[in-house]
Amino acid sequence: MEIKQTALAGTLESSDVQITLSKGQGINIDLNSSVEELYGKQIKKVITDTLAKYEITDANVKVVDKGALDCVIKARMMAVIQRALGTADQPNWEVL
Repeated sequence: MEIKQTALAGTLESSDVQITLSKGQGINIDLNSSVEELYGKQIKKVITDTLAKYEITDANVKVVDKGALDCVIKARMMAVIQRALGTADQPNWEVL
């Protein structure tokens, strides 16, 4: 699927993650996290897996993590993807 617009989901509160998704060439993830050394690979895996479920192959993803759990990252990814695709009112529950 092709990203139609830049979108944002999440906050900068503790235990949350803020994700910005925009058009790109290939998948580029810019991760800013205080726990990147320990959990960076897992955070990126959740992001790439969620993008793959939506069949998105070209995207720039900016992630500011404040200690979010995987389920929070996935929920924020689903929200930002739906907003970027212009389908926020039509959730794709199959990706769960």
